[in-house]
Amino acid sequence: MLRFRAGQPADVELVLQLWVESEAESTHTDNPESLSALLTHNPGALIVAEIGDRIVGSVIAAWDGWRGSVYRLAVSPSHRRQGLADQLLLRAEERLAELGAVRLQAIVVESDPPAVGFWRNSGWEQQIKRLRFVKG
Repeated sequence: MLRFRAGQPADVELVLQLWVESEAESTHTDNPESLSALLTHNPGALIVAEIGDRIVGSVIAAWDGWRGSVYRLAVSPSHRRQGLADQLLLRAEERLAELGAVRLQAIVVESDPPAVGFWRNSGWEQQIKRLRFVKG
C-alpha cells in the first residue's frame, strides 16, 4: 500500500540510494551529513513515498519565509508512469501552502528529458529570461 510521510533520520541512506537508482543528477550535497542537516533544520521538508518498507519516491519542499522551493522530485524507475510524481508534487505544494508560501519554484535539470517533460505538463510555468547563479 502506497503511503506518504515526512522523511526521518532513519531514511537518509534509503533516500540517497533512491536518488542514485533514479539517476538524479548528483551534487556535492548528496550525502548523509547534508540530508541529515536538512531534516534537523527543516523537519517535514523531505516527503517520501513508500510501499511496505521500501521508499519509492521523494521530494523536498523547503520554505525559507520568502519562497517555497521544490527539489529532488525522484521516483524509482520501477514505479514510474503511475502518477507518483504528480502525487509527490501535490503533497509538496500542500506543505508549502500550509507554511504560507504563495510563490513556488522548482529547479529542474535541463538535460533530463523525462524531468523536463514532467514539469512542462505539471501546470507549472517555465520561467524564461532568468538566469540562476550558484556557489558551492
